[in-house]
Amino acid sequence: MGKRDEWIEKYADDLKNKCGMTPDMDLLTKVTIGCGPSIYNADAQTVASSQQSELELVKENFLIKKLGMTDSPDLMDGINKAVETYGKSERNKYRAVLYYMLTKHFGKESVYG
Repeated sequence: MGKRDEWIEKYADDLKNKCGMTPDMDLLTKVTIGCGPSIYNADAQTVASSQQSELELVKENFLIKKLGMTDSPDLMDGINKAVETYGKSERNKYRAVLYYMLTKHFGKESVYG
């Protein structure tokens, strides 16, 4: 098993045990691949959800640029809901897990089709 597969397993475990979701492994794999080399960088692989600037980056770079959404208050509401689902006290919120949850929340799975 390669490093990426190990990370995907870790993300699936977080989705199951921390978020109470049964992951779609095909979609999770595609979202993880979409994150590129950031999954191997300790700083870039997580989202500092307590920093508003970090959440704005998720909105701009992922929801608007990657998923092609239009800026609206719904976007930040979705991000906050995903952070809440992950658990505010959870220190390591993996980017791929949040992106997966946001993709599902906004029904944008077709972007990874």
